[in-house]
Amino acid sequence: MTVDELCRALDASPGERMHWMLPDRSFVPAHYHITEVGRVRKDFIDCGGTVRSLETCLLQVWVADDVDHRLETTKLAAIMRVAGPLLGSGGLPVEVEYEDGVISQYPLGAVEVTPAGLLFSLGTKHTACLAPDKCRVGDSGCC
Repeated sequence: MTVDELCRALDASPGERMHWMLPDRSFVPAHYHITEVGRVRKDFIDCGGTVRSLETCLLQVWVADDVDHRLETTKLAAIMRVAGPLLGSGGLPVEVEYEDGVISQYPLGAVEVTPAGLLFSLGTKHTACLAPDKCRVGDSGCC
């Protein structure tokens, strides 16, 4: 999901609660905070020597002890508007950073309107060889 798609979903359901479903189908506790909205750029060289860049919008989700806290769509939409100049592009893919024992980052997948509010499904990320032709992955391994 991109920043623009997220913002459209938030604006289409003002005042609704949001629920974040992790890939294992468990949920982020309802009293979460979104403590950061950031633009993250990763510059790197893959194992075949190609220089690459990736940019994402990263939402940091944090759970505190204030169990009465609830973030609604209208508030997150306002936060996203304030972050707009920093993000630059509405086409950035959105990822969610969440700590539950370890810090993990999840791509933001589908959004569904439910009777309980908006349900955001978080996906998974995987590692891969980005230069299989140069590394001959499968023959002699990578690099």
